[in-house]
Amino acid sequence: MSIALIVILVLALLIITGSFFTVRQQSAAILERLGRFQSIRGSGLHFKLPFVDRVAGKVSLKVQQLDVNVETKTKDNVFVKLKVGVQFAVGPESVYDAFYKLDNPYEQINSYIFDVVRAEVPKMKLDDVFERKDDIANAIKLELQDAMNSYGYNIVRALVTDIDPDATVKVAMNRINAAEREKLAAEYEGEADRIRIVAKARAEAESKRLQGQGIADQRREIAKGLEESVDILNSVGINSQEASALIVVTQHYDTLQSMGENVNSNLIMLPNAPTAGSDMLANMTASFMASQKMGEDMKEQSDKLKAEKKRKKIELER
Repeated sequence: MSIALIVILVLALLIITGSFFTVRQQSAAILERLGRFQSIRGSGLHFKLPFVDRVAGKVSLKVQQLDVNVETKTKDNVFVKLKVGVQFAVGPESVYDAFYKLDNPYEQINSYIFDVVRAEVPKMKLDDVFERKDDIANAIKLELQDAMNSYGYNIVRALVTDIDPDATVKVAMNRINAAEREKLAAEYEGEADRIRIVAKARAEAESKRLQGQGIADQRREIAKGLEESVDILNSVGINSQEASALIVVTQHYDTLQSMGENVNSNLIMLPNAPTAGSDMLANMTASFMASQKMGEDMKEQSDKLKAEKKRKKIELER
C-alpha cells in the first residue's frame, strides 16, 4: 500500500468522524461556522461540515444548584454564616444568551447572592434571621431573577439551608433556652404546690366543718337525752333542780369511771363531797345567771349609746 493511499484513507476517516457529532439528552450544542454562530442543536446525532463547522460548546438544560456560604453580621452585631442554595436552569429558547452573554454564570450568581444576603441580614436581629429565612430566600430569588433573566438563566428557587452563628453565640443561646425552660419548670412546680396547698386547706376546712357538725350533733343529742331524763325524773316526783343535780352527779361518776378504765390516763382527784353535785350545779346556775345579767347590762349600755348618737345626729341636722 502506497503512502498516498494511506494519507487518503486517514483524511477520509477524519472527514467522516469530523462530520458527525452527538448531543446528550437535556443538553444543547452551539455550532459555529468559521468562528461565527451557526445554530443550536438539540439532543441526538447531527452533521457538520468538517474543518468548517465546530461545536463551540454545550449547555446543560437540567436544573442545577449552586451552594454558596456567606458570612455577614446581624443588626445586633452577631456574626453568622448562611448557606444558600440557588436552583437555576437554562431554557431551550435561551441557550444562545446563556452561552454568549456570560463567561462564568456561577461567579455572577455567587456575587448577587453575596450582595443580597449582606443587604438583608444586617437589617435583622439574630432571632429574626432564623424566623425570616424564607424572606431572605425570596429576596435572593427576586434579585437573581431580575438580573439573570437577560442572560438566559431562569431562577427556579432559592433556599437558605443553614444558619450557623458564632460558637460563643450558640452557647449563650443554649444557656438562655435552658434558663427559660428552668423558669417555666419552676412556675409549673410552684403552681402544683399552690394547688396542693389549696386542696389540703380545703380538705382541712371540710374536715373541721364536719367535725364541728359532729360535735354539734353530739351536743344536740346529749341535750335531748338530758331533757328526756329530766322529764322522766319529773314524772316520778323529783323536781327539776333535784333532777339536774342527780344528772350532774351521775355524769361526774361516769367520767371518773371512764378515766379509770384507761390505765394510761392521768387522773386529777378534785375534792369530792356528797354535796359536790349540788354545789357544781349551783355554781353553774350562778355563772349562767351572772352571764345573762352581764349580757343584759351590755345590751342596755349599747342601746343607750345608740340612742345618744341618734339624738346628736338629729340635733346636727336641725
